[in-house]
Amino acid sequence: MIKTLLRHIGQYRTAAILTPIFIMLEVVMDVLIPYVTSWLIDDGINARHLPNVYRYGGLMLLMAFVSLAMGILGGRFVAKASTGFAANLRKAMYRNIQRFAFSDIDKYSTSGLVTRMTTDVTNLQNAFQMILRTSIRAPFSLIFSIVMCFVISPRMSLIFVTATVILAVILTVIIKRVSATFTRVFKQYDVLNSAVQENVSAIRVVKAFVREDYENQKFELAARGLYNLYVKAERLMAVNHPVMNMVVYGCIIAISWFGAQFVVDGQLTTGQITSLFTYVMSILMSLMMLSMIFVQITMSAASGKRVVEVINEVPDIVNPEQPDAEIPDGRIDFNHVSFAYKGGSGEYALHDIDLHIQSGETIGVIGGTGSGKSSLINLISRLYDTTRGSVAVGGKDVRTLDLTTLRNCVSVVLQKNVLFSGSILDNLRWGNPDATLQQCQQACRIACADEFIQQMPDGYNTHIEQGGTNVSGGQRQRLCIARALLKQPLVLILDDSTSACDNATDARIREALRRDVPAMTRIIIAQRISSLKDCDRILVLDGGRVNGWGTHENLLKNNKIYQEICAIQDEDGGDFDEPNGRKEDAR
Repeated sequence: MIKTLLRHIGQYRTAAILTPIFIMLEVVMDVLIPYVTSWLIDDGINARHLPNVYRYGGLMLLMAFVSLAMGILGGRFVAKASTGFAANLRKAMYRNIQRFAFSDIDKYSTSGLVTRMTTDVTNLQNAFQMILRTSIRAPFSLIFSIVMCFVISPRMSLIFVTATVILAVILTVIIKRVSATFTRVFKQYDVLNSAVQENVSAIRVVKAFVREDYENQKFELAARGLYNLYVKAERLMAVNHPVMNMVVYGCIIAISWFGAQFVVDGQLTTGQITSLFTYVMSILMSLMMLSMIFVQITMSAASGKRVVEVINEVPDIVNPEQPDAEIPDGRIDFNHVSFAYKGGSGEYALHDIDLHIQSGETIGVIGGTGSGKSSLINLISRLYDTTRGSVAVGGKDVRTLDLTTLRNCVSVVLQKNVLFSGSILDNLRWGNPDATLQQCQQACRIACADEFIQQMPDGYNTHIEQGGTNVSGGQRQRLCIARALLKQPLVLILDDSTSACDNATDARIREALRRDVPAMTRIIIAQRISSLKDCDRILVLDGGRVNGWGTHENLLKNNKIYQEICAIQDEDGGDFDEPNGRKEDAR
């Protein structure tokens, strides 16, 4: 873990090296000042020798200015190094997340990733800053102060050594018990963030169903769990400060008692006993800083494991060593494909799928919830890899193709239509960053989006809120279809992407696709028979298996499930979900 974290200091390594150098010089000055003070008292004030007062006073002033300068420089460099370190960690995590396959994303919750990139990285930033500055200053100040105490009086210094050993034992016991608690704290942060994210993103549903009280209780439960864990950790840490004060004040009393006797006996001077008291306070501050360091490191250790876990996550799907960047056409072949989700129940979502789709064909896919429709199309653009068998696009196994080339040639409009904050044009150009306004308008005409965009006050420059909350579900779907068309793909996959559109709009979109992009292979997943009956062939899935494969007319004559779908929709116009209560698959 530590090696992984240290690699991300990167270009801030120089600042990280200079910081402890300046801090050590600052500590040297701070430790020497009390020693010079003893000279000022003994050889200047007590000796009534004014030149010595000026000499040692000037030396102390110079040392104070040097200490100030070193402290300022150390502060500047540590700020640069720690913030840069945090920025590099966030960048590394974000870049790796962008490389994740769907199977990798399934391992982490959204709220968990957000917590790791914010709270956990901030903890590491604070720990790194403390390590560079405080963890250098505190032990060096402690050691130098004890060394100076030995220089002044070896016998008196045994008091400090004894106190340091006692405190070290107490800190070790406390930190060992607190470490496990802080690990649980950050997991509870994930639960809390998940509750907040889910509520905010679904606030309209919450209000529509008047579930505010329920959501408040859920949030209160998560917040209370975090509160209890923090209280437990702080209860343990609270022992640290009073124990430290007791030990240090014990040192002061011991020095006062024995020091007075040494002064009376002539073994110590007034200046030396004064310096010893100064070093006592220096040791006190050093010990307090060390305890803070231990607390911060304990907290950040749990954060570090979570951050490194994301950084070191090896994506399940990567480019082959020598990727093929040529895809001749939109032909698609499923060669005895079986598929199961990693981390799931282990049951297959797809069973021995053997399909062959010609380039330029329009294929419909229908089936009940959990029948494997989305699982099937996710394999085409290699969002997941098959468990058994192979998928080929353009006659080539997708595992041999360059991922960027493949996903540019296979354009997928998923069930969850996502728009980003920005203008309509910004969202459309996700499909093609270099697309002209005319190309965007053409794509929107095919997707039947141009008609409502023209009615908006700012047209294509209309601002879209995050998630597309200021447009309807049907408008959001049409914009996503237009965005996919701008990629000019060989294969277009619509995963129930017109479900929020009325029948007339749905029909116009299908007609425009046939008319304007006839060479494109089109796979349309839908629940409405009306959306599929004009397809060249229709695939009926049931329980992850091929139940029917043919034209609308053939399936209507020979396939029982398809007949049931038609009967249900002819009877009440509803969408098919699951005839006869068929068992729902895993996905």
